[in-house]
Order: sequence, then structure tokens, then C-alpha cells
Amino acid sequence: MNRLITLPHLAAGTDLAFLALRLGVGAFLVWGVWDNITSAEHMATFVKFLDQFGFPMPELLAPFDVWLQLGIGVLFILGLATRWAGLACALNFVVAIVMVDHLQGWRGSFGSQCLVLIGLVLATHGPGRFSVDRVLERR
Repeated sequence: MNRLITLPHLAAGTDLAFLALRLGVGAFLVWGVWDNITSAEHMATFVKFLDQFGFPMPELLAPFDVWLQLGIGVLFILGLATRWAGLACALNFVVAIVMVDHLQGWRGSFGSQCLVLIGLVLATHGPGRFSVDRVLERR
């Protein structure tokens, strides 16, 4: 009866679940900033957005944040430096919540909250078996 409640056999899919998590979140992060990377107009809009919410040096912070998110996304997809990428993801989206998303309430900040939690899970658990990190660990 305990096995029916706890479903221990699902643990066999942990590495695939972490791969799916990394690929999905990584692709989302890359997609989310791609327009800012490929369009000066979109980047300028992001600079104005950061300025509107009182971020310091938005002209520097906007490209930094865009490239940081792109880097985190790529690292998640590859499973490379995953723990560092997870920490950076968590910190980045804590800042987003504190500076902007908290104004939207619980529901409005939920996406950023999820990215903080996913970042923390990947930072503490690691990327799983299907990753560059795992290959590097074996060497």
C-alpha cells in the first residue's frame, strides 16, 4: 500500500525529468530575450522599462540582463555549469520580483517565482545524468 501512495518507481525517470526541465526552461529563457538581442528597438524599450522601475544604470543593466538570461538558458539546455546557472537564475528573478513583479501580486509574479524555484532546484540538485556537467564530472 505504501508503494501505491509514494510511487517510488517514478524515481527511475528523474534524469529524464531534469533533462525536460532544463530544456524547457532554457528554451523559454532564450526565447524570452531573443527579440532584445536581435532588435535595437526592443532593447531600447527594455532600457525604458528598467528606467521606469528605478533600476540603476538601465543602459548598462538592460543588455547585461538580456545576455545573462540568454547565457543561463544556453547553460541549462547544455547542462553545463548548471549549478552556477541555477544560482544566477534564482538571483536574477528575485531581483525581478523585488523591483517589478511584486506590484502585480502573487499571480502576476508567479512566473518569476517559478524561475527562482527552478533555479534553486537546479543549483542544489544539478542537471541530472544527461548533461555536459555529468560528462565533465566523469573525467
